[in-house]
Parts: sequence; C-alpha cells; structure tokens
Amino acid sequence: MLRVAVVGSGPSGCYTAQSLVQQDPDVLVDVLDRLPCPYGLVRYGVAPDHEKIKSLQTTLRTILEHERVRFLGGVGIGPGGVPAARLRELYHAVVYCVGAATDRHLGIPGEELPGSWSATEFVSWYSAHPDSAADGFVAGARSAVVIGVGNVAVDVARMLARGASELSPTDIPHPALTALAASRVAEVHMVGRRGPSQARFTTKELRELGSLPDTEVTVRAKELARDPACLDPSALAAPQRRNVEVLRGWAAAEPRQSAHRISLRFFLRPVELLADKGRVGAVRFERTVPDGRGGVRGTGEFEDIEAQLVLRSVGYRGMPVEGLPFDPESGTVPHADGRVLHAGSAVPGEYVAGWIKRGPTGVIGTNRPDAKETVGSLLEDAPTLVHKDLREDPLVALRAAGVEPVEWAGWCAIERAEAELGQSLGRGVVKLPDWRSLMNAVNGQVR
Repeated sequence: MLRVAVVGSGPSGCYTAQSLVQQDPDVLVDVLDRLPCPYGLVRYGVAPDHEKIKSLQTTLRTILEHERVRFLGGVGIGPGGVPAARLRELYHAVVYCVGAATDRHLGIPGEELPGSWSATEFVSWYSAHPDSAADGFVAGARSAVVIGVGNVAVDVARMLARGASELSPTDIPHPALTALAASRVAEVHMVGRRGPSQARFTTKELRELGSLPDTEVTVRAKELARDPACLDPSALAAPQRRNVEVLRGWAAAEPRQSAHRISLRFFLRPVELLADKGRVGAVRFERTVPDGRGGVRGTGEFEDIEAQLVLRSVGYRGMPVEGLPFDPESGTVPHADGRVLHAGSAVPGEYVAGWIKRGPTGVIGTNRPDAKETVGSLLEDAPTLVHKDLREDPLVALRAAGVEPVEWAGWCAIERAEAELGQSLGRGVVKLPDWRSLMNAVNGQVR
C-alpha cells in the first residue's frame, strides 16, 4: 500500500490528493498543513465578499473527508517543524504543494515608510490569517494607491470601497470589519505601469467595481488612447478585448457624486514614495509610453498622487523548501513533469504541484491538470517506491516526536467556534483571527 504525504491543503494539494485516490484504489494520503485550517488561499486569499468562489471549500472538503485521505493541520515542515528528511522516511512519496508564500517588492525609495504595505498583508488581515500581525491599514487614510492591475489589486480596491452593511454578512473577522466601517478612505487609485490591454485582471472582477454601491469608477480617455490596442481592440484576445470595452465605457461616462471613487490609471511607473510627517503622503510616478516591443519606457514626466495608504500588488514569489533545489529567478522548484530534479536528475519520491511547480500563474482550476500531471509521474514511480519498508503510522511517529497535528475533528471544532462567534455578534460565520483563538477552539476552550 502506497503512503503519500501532500504538503499543503490549498487547491493544488487537495486536487493532488483527489487525483491520487481516484487513480489508485489502495493509496493512503496524508494532507499536511502548517496551519490548523485547510483550504489555503481559498480560505485566506479569496476576498470575503466573493461567496461563490469561497464556496469551492465545499468541493475541497469532500476531498479531505475521503476515507483514504487524512488532514493533519498544524504541522510545519522544515526549520522549526518536522525535518524534510524525516518526512521522507515516513512516506513512500512526498508532494510539495506549498504555493508562493511571499510578495514582490517595488525596489524604490520610501517603500518601507509607515503606511506602505504589500497587498498580501492587507489580504491576510481581512482574511483572518493567523500569522497576520499588522493592522491600522486604513487609520487616518483619506486616499489609497494600489500599485498593480491584477485581480488581487481589484480585490483590495473593492474592499476599501465596501461599506459595513455589505461586509457584515461575510465571514470577515470582526476587528477588520470594525476598522473598515470607520475608514475615511474616499479615493482609491489603482495604477499600472503598462496599458489597459496588458492588465491582468479578469473582466468579471473588473465589472464588479462598477456595481459597488455609491462608488464611481473613472478611467482617463487620454491614457486609453496611449495604448494602440485600445484604439482598435479587434486584434486582442477575447478577455483583453472585453476588458478594454469595459474601460472605454467608464471613460465615456458622465461624472457623478459618490461616497467613493476608484480611479484606474495606466502608463504610470512608481519611482518613489514621498513622506509626509514620517509616513507615506504621496506616490511619485513617471509617465511611460509603449516601447513597441510589448514593454514601456519612461518619458521623464512625473506625477504625484496623494496617498496615506499604499498597497503594492505586483506579484507573488515562491520560497525555498528545505531539502529541495530552488530556482531563485522563477521562484520555483526545478522539476520534470512534477518530479523534483536534483542537479538535473529526477529523484523518485519527491514531487511538486501548484505554484511552487509552475510559478504564480493561472486560476484555481489550473491546479487540476497540474496536479494530475504530477500524480501521473508519481504513480509511474510507485512500483519502485513501495519497496521502501514503512514500519509505523506517520501520525503515531509525529506524536512520538512531540508534534500534535490538528486532525479533521479539530478543524470541525474551529468551524463550530466560528459559527458561535458569528451568532454572538449578530452575524453569520465569523473567522477566528489568531493562533490562540484557533487552538483554543481545537482544544475545546471555546464553546
């Protein structure tokens, strides 16, 4: 019988487990996660007002409740946790589905000023990630700049414009709800260094901005005109063409009075964050123009946009995994069809799937075929892998080493505690926001 450890319980990890049990009737899968809660970015990356996407948790739940799949939360792998070498001793194969855990920096002066954050930090705060130690994002802010034009940038811009009445029915943690309800942010500028036709948001996400109550979305016709593809979008791929059509509609709309305004700006490259009384007060941008090769070049013209809150949303990066090779350029683990490559040679028993395999690209559904490819390689290797003699149940071995995994019953206790918290606040389910409250729920201290 093949025993496999899947490290990471987000979509890529769950789809890997699903593919394994579907293709091999005898395999046993342990899905390990550093956090006591499953679902990865579906729980901690999808905005709370995106109920349809968050409902994917129901599908992932079915996978983790499979009779041959076991969830073991609260188990870190590597420094401070279970050594990777020990994990390989306990299983026939290990599949790393650890995602891309850090964000990219702008690398410009003033980036470390108070009031300057990564979008990842902001998302972690309003998603109740237990590692989130930051708060005070919106305190004292009147204007915000979001640097980036992908779906995460759209998410954070939308959350800044949402009212308390719209967020209260969601599972947003109560401290974040209270802070956003008191927010005085009225202007949100979402800024990209390239043109509208090169923006990475999807049309569905983009259109949501236009449906926000008491919010005006503005686009500058002059900035659209600088993008040759906007003048004649017929040659664009369908998703980009739809984006341009939406943006052109907003550019042609008459101004109106609203409580919030979201401005979509293009062809502006951040060059410096300017200080005001010791914190961010504005962002200086250089105007760019297309360089004819798919990129942009600076013009030497500058524009300052006032902002007491700056959120950079310019991409994620994978981090090195203990015991595995790592390509710092791509932020991924070198592999061949999911098999980890050490010095160019595949090592049976070590595999990758998800963002640590391919980089932070695609949508949630992209993880299905990605996981299937990796599982295909693993099962091809299985006749060799099963010869390793495994003498003990990994869970027993982990406990003997002082590790106390959060099993599925513990996660169900967290769910009950979050339902009870929401009821006490007159809301629906409300996420527990920190490690202490999560572990108290697991240990039965929250009723």
